[in-house]
Amino acid sequence: MGPRNRSNPLALAVLICLYERPMHPYEVATTLRQRNKHESVRLNYGSLYGVVASLEKRGLIAPTETERSGRLPERTIYALTDAGRIEMHDWLTDLVSTPAKEYPEFETALSFLPALPPDDVVALLGERATRLEFELAQRAAARELVEKQRLPRLFWIEDEFRSHLLETELAYVRELLRDISSGALEGAAWWREVHEHPGDTVPPFPPDDGSSPRPAS
Repeated sequence: MGPRNRSNPLALAVLICLYERPMHPYEVATTLRQRNKHESVRLNYGSLYGVVASLEKRGLIAPTETERSGRLPERTIYALTDAGRIEMHDWLTDLVSTPAKEYPEFETALSFLPALPPDDVVALLGERATRLEFELAQRAAARELVEKQRLPRLFWIEDEFRSHLLETELAYVRELLRDISSGALEGAAWWREVHEHPGDTVPPFPPDDGSSPRPAS
């Protein structure tokens, strides 16, 4: 088996599908979509076939047979190897037990927030809050449908987790929006001063003398 490469969650999804039973790649994709796993793992057919080829090269899966249906091209059915079973178990164990540093796009945006004018940010955060509220409402409706179908919680806990993240993000966005609007955010005066005089050299923060953030002319 080649060196571990755990950067693509789609590879783990393929291993888990084949853990259930041998499948061809199209069936893997269909299974993931039917179970809404594409909400948690980025899925497209082009990348899926590349992942399958990589897993086969590493000895984690192996072709077992080919099948043909009507005029459709032959489809290769793959099964999990012993090495693939071990890799699937170890990979999933690591993901569940060990927090990893991730790089959410919103965190990136927050790290560069001073590059935008405060009033623009207030408007943009308001838009984000509205979209988060809408997504949470959609998820609540979907969850209600799932509960009516009596699908055990075990099979939709990833959606539950995502909803908790969205609720936490919405609460934070609302708080940040209030602090920027009211001027309660530390550094807000410097931030506003910078954008009220575009083109000037950006003064350091905090100001050395504790007074106005504007440099002396």
